[in-house]
Amino acid sequence: MKLTTRGHYSVKALLDLTFQPHYGPASVNAIALRQELPAPYLEKLLIEMRKAELVRSVRGAQGGYQLMRSPAKITLGQILLAVGESVQPLPHQIRHEDAEDWVTFAVWNRLHQKVQAALESITLEDLYYDARSWQAAQGSDASFIV
Repeated sequence: MKLTTRGHYSVKALLDLTFQPHYGPASVNAIALRQELPAPYLEKLLIEMRKAELVRSVRGAQGGYQLMRSPAKITLGQILLAVGESVQPLPHQIRHEDAEDWVTFAVWNRLHQKVQAALESITLEDLYYDARSWQAAQGSDASFIV
């Protein structure tokens, strides 16, 4: 499985927000700079995630975007859904009629179900602690780029 650019950038942006003190707002430009993302594209993704109620926008000089709920309550599945991404079986394995045989179809179908379940069980909080562990293993507390 590979995340598309949309999915990858969206996860990076929300993970960046988990690193903000008290999950405070961060500007699009600040996130884009830290995560080395194109700001105009990131803005579009954040608007989609705002519509899905994953983030909220805060106006003002110290404004930007912030998480709408705890990182423990935001899953990778929700993030991907918010930006129109999904993890599908290989295109030629989607329908039973297109599968080489029913065993192949059953295997791909089961794998797809397991991947979907995993995406719904992995939270931003999980990724935050993974990132912190990685930082500790590197022996650096430098800024984190997802």
